[in-house]
Amino acid sequence: MKRVVITGAGTINALGHSVSETLQSMREGLCGIDNLVFRDVDRLNIKIGGQVRGFEAETRFNRQQIALYDRVTQFTLTAAREAITQSGLEFSGELAAKSGIVIGTAGGGVSTGDDNYRLVYEEGKNRIHPFVVPRLMNNAAAAHISMAWNLKGPSFTVASACASSNHAMAQALMMIRSGMAPVMITGGSESMLCFGGIKAWEGLRVMSGDACRPFSANRNGMIQGEGAGIFVFEDMDHAKARGAEILAEVVGYAMTSDAADIVMPSRQGAARAIAGALKDAKINQNEVGYINAHGTGTVVNDKTECAAVADVFGPHADELLISSTKSMHGHLIGGTGSVELLACIMALRDGVVAPTIGYQEPDPECALDVVPNEARDVNVKVAMSNAFAFGGMNAVIVLRKI
Repeated sequence: MKRVVITGAGTINALGHSVSETLQSMREGLCGIDNLVFRDVDRLNIKIGGQVRGFEAETRFNRQQIALYDRVTQFTLTAAREAITQSGLEFSGELAAKSGIVIGTAGGGVSTGDDNYRLVYEEGKNRIHPFVVPRLMNNAAAAHISMAWNLKGPSFTVASACASSNHAMAQALMMIRSGMAPVMITGGSESMLCFGGIKAWEGLRVMSGDACRPFSANRNGMIQGEGAGIFVFEDMDHAKARGAEILAEVVGYAMTSDAADIVMPSRQGAARAIAGALKDAKINQNEVGYINAHGTGTVVNDKTECAAVADVFGPHADELLISSTKSMHGHLIGGTGSVELLACIMALRDGVVAPTIGYQEPDPECALDVVPNEARDVNVKVAMSNAFAFGGMNAVIVLRKI
């Protein structure tokens, strides 16, 4: 079985337009959540989110491309360019023929759908742009990455709500392990911050109108964000042979289903995913130093996750650092795990654990070290990223320092 490493990373999100900007914001415990700016926001009850500011598509893409790219595709391509550039890879010949893409997204082109429903239902238009379907389909971003970088191997999209990114990265890991592909571009993206996107989520009554405070006793809900995180996963032997810089090794994963409730998380389902990832990685519980939690800031999710962590790690749970960066960049739904994996890489490479900001009051049901409000300098050798989605779909990724 081949070993898999990360040789490139890219992102754009509410904390920054690059990996360096994002990690600096995480170190400083900055908050990218602010008042939302888009059409009809005044009609919403929830008016805040982790919106990407200062993004000008016209400076990155030509007119023909913009006609084809929903905002979520624009984010994905932006992050992919940073990741592939860092990796130093050029795809041609056999490498291009075998390398591929697997991207996670829950909503796909939500903004395109929202704009065109408005045209048809509100404004009474009988014609819409012929590129509506190519813009809104969930596999659009993966398709455009393949065309932009000549990637002709397996290319597809995973949609499993909030676990989409981690599921996608697990698929990429398995493909390289098996020898199916030497390189996979993977991660996730999401852009639901428009009137229709937020209005639909309001109906669930799980969103906060003031702040995301994971694990704090006075937490009152999640806050949405947007953006993308993209990585280059590569066969370790291939990476070493070409002298690539290695950011981290991807050593384990697990995927489970609660098979219980469409929205309520299961302690047992989450615990099985965490334990399964450790087993796959051949890692002892005591070796894990940091967990980037799913940590949405909802009452039920946070206490369920803490209970699952305690179940799996036992006494070592008290020694673990566990934080939720959603408190800073918001919940990117299908793209969230990809941005959160950056925090794991930072912990491994830089020895800096990102904080859970907004923490105000201890919760006895979340009695772990949640790194409240300020980053921590710690030597971390193994890090874990949790993702637990609606539908009871769980996916956990484990990274190791190289």
